[in-house]
Amino acid sequence: MPPMSSSWILRRPAHLSLLLLFGVSSAPAMRADPVQTDRAPAVPVAGVQLSPLVVTATRTAADPALVPCAVSVVTSADLMRQAPRTTPEALRELPSLMLQKTAHGQGSPYLRGFTGFRTLMLVDGIRLNNSTFRDGPNQYWSTVDALALDRLEVVRGPSSVLHGSDAIGGTVQALSPGQRALAAGETWDFRTFYRHATAEDSHIARLAAGGPCTGALSAHAGVSWKKFGDLRAGGATATLRQTGYAERDWDAALAYALTPNTRLLYGHQTVNLDEAWRTHSTVFGTSWAGTTVGTDLRRLFDQGRQLDYLQYHATAQSGAVKAVHLSLSLQRQDECEDRVRANLTRQVQTVAVRTLGLTAQGESASALGRWVYGVDYYRDWVDSAYRGYDAAGLLTTVRAQGPVADDATYDLAGAYFENQLPLAGRRLRLHLGGRYTRAQVDAAKIRDPLSGATFALTDSWDNVVGNARLLCQLDPAGQRTLFVGAAQGFRAPNLSDLTRWDADWGQEIPSPGVQPERFLSLEIGARLRTERLRAEAVIFRTLIDRMIVRVPTGALAGGIPIVTKLNSGDGYAQGIELSGNATLTRDWTLWGNYTWLDGEVESPATVGGPLRAEPLSRLMPVTVNAGLRWQSTRHGVWAECASTIAARQDRLAANDRLDTQRIPPGGTPGYTVLHVRAGWNPGRHTTITIALENLTNRDYRIHGSGLNEPGRNLLVTLAGRF
Repeated sequence: MPPMSSSWILRRPAHLSLLLLFGVSSAPAMRADPVQTDRAPAVPVAGVQLSPLVVTATRTAADPALVPCAVSVVTSADLMRQAPRTTPEALRELPSLMLQKTAHGQGSPYLRGFTGFRTLMLVDGIRLNNSTFRDGPNQYWSTVDALALDRLEVVRGPSSVLHGSDAIGGTVQALSPGQRALAAGETWDFRTFYRHATAEDSHIARLAAGGPCTGALSAHAGVSWKKFGDLRAGGATATLRQTGYAERDWDAALAYALTPNTRLLYGHQTVNLDEAWRTHSTVFGTSWAGTTVGTDLRRLFDQGRQLDYLQYHATAQSGAVKAVHLSLSLQRQDECEDRVRANLTRQVQTVAVRTLGLTAQGESASALGRWVYGVDYYRDWVDSAYRGYDAAGLLTTVRAQGPVADDATYDLAGAYFENQLPLAGRRLRLHLGGRYTRAQVDAAKIRDPLSGATFALTDSWDNVVGNARLLCQLDPAGQRTLFVGAAQGFRAPNLSDLTRWDADWGQEIPSPGVQPERFLSLEIGARLRTERLRAEAVIFRTLIDRMIVRVPTGALAGGIPIVTKLNSGDGYAQGIELSGNATLTRDWTLWGNYTWLDGEVESPATVGGPLRAEPLSRLMPVTVNAGLRWQSTRHGVWAECASTIAARQDRLAANDRLDTQRIPPGGTPGYTVLHVRAGWNPGRHTTITIALENLTNRDYRIHGSGLNEPGRNLLVTLAGRF
């Protein structure tokens, strides 16, 4: 698309809104794959249909077209079509989502303007988030293996009532194949997968198997191997040094059917990322559009996650309680940062978090509607260490804490309910819910920023939030629906807020006095679904109260600004999301989505200074994703042309302007990127996918990222099933 056309579209939201709402509109919302045992993995379906059921939006199985909030589903067919490198990249074509990448192995999705600990990820219903997550872009979502997913469900906007603290910008649930019950008569299924991408210099392979064992017992297991070389960007930027890394993952699940509607499920996941560099802060960084190059000689992360859980699921029960879901989980997340400064001194920081999770949920029907209710409890045990070495490699410093407090625990407990009440002959559905949350921190070893001595901290917070949502079916078949809602969000201060001692663009020191953040989101939306057209339009505004922000103290340490955290004033995030897809003919489908986002928050320039309004950090620019797909309904062949258009983002917060290694002076330039993809089933058990991404070899960067995106990239995948 010529630059003039891209600019005209992005600078005129009203024109594009009308175009998408009444003609072409969404990230592809594909049908969830049925159980298949006799052919290769499915290619994308030409008929544009929504996934039959989602569970994250209401904690019960529901048609996504009939939930009173904005949801998206990335199905197994979408994953096959996109062949994403990481789990965050599997979300890149969704509305209101910007995928910032501090490093090649560290993607951090922004949902409706928020990221880090203001977005929540669930893995098979279990919180990935723990009390050490940071406020800005982080690397934790990359510890979920994209090759071990059955689907991803995304709820945009606050969902604290059902999912607790952190669920502000949105909630993403990653569901593994082990969660899916085997169909009657299903046999063992063996799968192989290989992916190669030229601009990533990458090789990814996976072996997986699943099926019935004996009687009521079934099993699933898989192993993934990934190797990424140095990334090659587009244009004149060429190879980005020290951007490669390696990853080794494996997963397993056992399911035992006690009755046709009752299951016991054990699951395990292990993910290990080795030597994922944060290149932008090192001498190996590349200046682009005026960004500065770092001075570190080395800065790399090792990251690991292990999850074990035992779950009990009972559905379609005959008593007062129609469904019961119980979960016991133990998760361990480890990170190690190895950093060598320009003066040859070395810093090694480690954080190890063990998290016990207990959840119980029930569902009941009554004259007052259907009730969902439950309790959840998570406890983190945190060990954090810092070791410093001189230029000769001799140990010189052992601090009382690493990036967060050492010898700490963090408890997060809650009780919730939501009632779904049909009204007006079931044409109206009212959802009312509430949650009580208690969070408590006990940190034994925190470094005092003035004396260097150690002090302890014990604190707790209680909170009650609620939501009220209404869905209106304008016709008996539910082809046209409206929804409106108000939902409160809540985030308790975590160990990163209270005790972080770390250096990025400034030296951050502990902030033990901060208080909880509160949010209120107002949302209105309309959906249309017919045999040939799916469309959705959503307008939202999220009100911010006391958001915790980093603020310079005015002091320096070794020439580096000292920053602390405090509760800011009021603010907001607001936006428009348009999405949809249209079946033009039996074989042709047009899809697209459009996002406009804005936001501000009050904060002082320095501690004690007057409040001033400034943009939210790393605001997503106006963005359009669109594509035209053809699929032969008879020959198992499909092809697609897709494009992403992003406007220039020059609305920068003070922190953005200081982040000169990631954000160019004056903002991040806009871009238009084209991709072509095609797939073929040459036999019953084989699928071949070929894609040429960034067709024009555009040299571009997603706003706030620490490196540029791949240049012209030939991607080939080969999947087998037998």
